Amino acid sequence: MTMLRLPVLAIAVLIGGWLMFDGSRALIVGDYITPRSGSSAGQLGPWSHVISALGFEPRSTGIKCLHVVLGLLWLGAAFCFQRSPSSGWVALLITSVCSLWYLPVGTVLSVAEIALLFLPSIRSLR
Repeated sequence: MTMLRLPVLAIAVLIGGWLMFDGSRALIVGDYITPRSGSSAGQLGPWSHVISALGFEPRSTGIKCLHVVLGLLWLGAAFCFQRSPSSGWVALLITSVCSLWYLPVGTVLSVAEIALLFLPSIRSLR
């Protein structure tokens, strides 16, 4: 296993785990995890502005479900990549592109994932 597979998998599990956790929590408890104090207390991250600009309510059940589904897709893509790098590579690329809206951390990690996927040693696994 090339050493670069580890960061590819780590990013996928990190984003996927967080999206699934935060979305599930929001569905169960009623809201996402937000800062408790300071000037951003109770506010969602910059991703919510992207969702609002697209005409959706960030705290709607549909967007909460989107978080859960996207998180599961990330985890599934990571599993596929571990088992079969050729099909997993495509799944991770698609999932990364689909997560670029998740500002700021999701965007940065998705861009990092895309960059890692296009490195020659990772592409050669396809």
